[in-house]
Amino acid sequence: MLEAAFHFPPDFRWGVATAAHQVEGNNTNNQWWAWEQNPGNIRAGHASGLACDWWQHAEADFDRAAAMGLNTLRLSVEWSRIEVAPGKIDTAALDRYREMLRGLRERGIEPLVTLHHFTDPLWLSEQGGWLHPHITRLFSRYVEQVVRALGEFTTLWCTINEPNVYSVMGYLRGRFPPGEHDQGKALRVLRAMLKAHAAAYRTIHSVQPQAQVGLAHNMRCFDPARPRMLDRAVSRWQDRAFNQTTLDAVWRGKWTFPLGWGWARGLRHTLDWIGLNYYTRDLLMFDRHAARERYTRTLHAPEAELLEGDYGELYPQGLYRALRRLDRLGIPIYVTENGIPDADDALRPRALILHLHQLWRALQWNIPVRGYYHWTLTDNFEWAEGWTLRFGLIALDEQTQERTPRPSANLYAAIARGDVISPSLVDVYAPELRPTLYLEPS
Repeated sequence: MLEAAFHFPPDFRWGVATAAHQVEGNNTNNQWWAWEQNPGNIRAGHASGLACDWWQHAEADFDRAAAMGLNTLRLSVEWSRIEVAPGKIDTAALDRYREMLRGLRERGIEPLVTLHHFTDPLWLSEQGGWLHPHITRLFSRYVEQVVRALGEFTTLWCTINEPNVYSVMGYLRGRFPPGEHDQGKALRVLRAMLKAHAAAYRTIHSVQPQAQVGLAHNMRCFDPARPRMLDRAVSRWQDRAFNQTTLDAVWRGKWTFPLGWGWARGLRHTLDWIGLNYYTRDLLMFDRHAARERYTRTLHAPEAELLEGDYGELYPQGLYRALRRLDRLGIPIYVTENGIPDADDALRPRALILHLHQLWRALQWNIPVRGYYHWTLTDNFEWAEGWTLRFGLIALDEQTQERTPRPSANLYAAIARGDVISPSLVDVYAPELRPTLYLEPS
């Protein structure tokens, strides 16, 4: 029996990813909190509430991350806590974030700080949100305050998390606030976010020249359900609209369909690194009766393992495909999110090994992946899905705040401590993967 081990670089960054509104608790001054108060917006009538109680007790989870051997952690700062009214900065909130980042450093954990992760101050949303005519200036003003206050503890910044998801879910599908179904607005919001990213990139470097600034980009695999021309056409269209147009803007400096045509002034090469958020794939079929869905029907492979909560299919190969694609940019890559919902932890150990094996495979081709941030450390408030999806390596009872590590937490800790997926780990946590990972020579 083969006994190969899959080794990762000794300086590889092993971490977890979080977001302020999903973990801090009582973020009452943003548009998501307001959205949660309206019946029907959140599955099962859930609300973020105390979330994971990070605003008061984040350090306890920092201890848990350090005990797992993690050396980095991605977290976001909450715009609505920091800028409580236009131009009015709450220095106490910035002090709390300084305390949190200092706490990570003291535990040997490098912070990766996201400056916008889906939430906007209420005062901004009441003035049009990302359709505000001066949104680029407003965002840059906020970013400058944050970098000046927190730059002592980090040089690794993510400007905006998933602008494509924010625009699609909020302005096209209506699942996120403001709950609209307007393609024109969705495209305007995405353009505005990419322009604001570029302005923030320059602002950060003006304050902290040594900063490393990137963007977290959600990429999804879109494959034709059948080998037919129209299925291939709708798959290409969806891929371009969701995956490629953002990269064209912030790396090539060009607006491409569906954002328009021509030079995206000031956006070219506004990345020091690119973040990949990868979860799943879709099979797409042309359907002439599905006009409201742009003549597209979404399917899953007949043999696919489907994830909880209709979250998609388990497709680890998509991580490798996305990394190969991002390699064309020629800059460092971080996997800034990757994980699955799995309350019983029945599938997560296998999914974790399979995804990390695909990452290892990318490293063998010298694709410059510098780190991996698992989504997420503890169960948290999953936006429109409320508390119904459980992504945590650590189970959380949101009522009592009791935490219980799942087996996958021990698996991830062992991989992070040793920089290796060993045969013994496979045997303990996912022995069924032996035939997949260790093919015997014929």
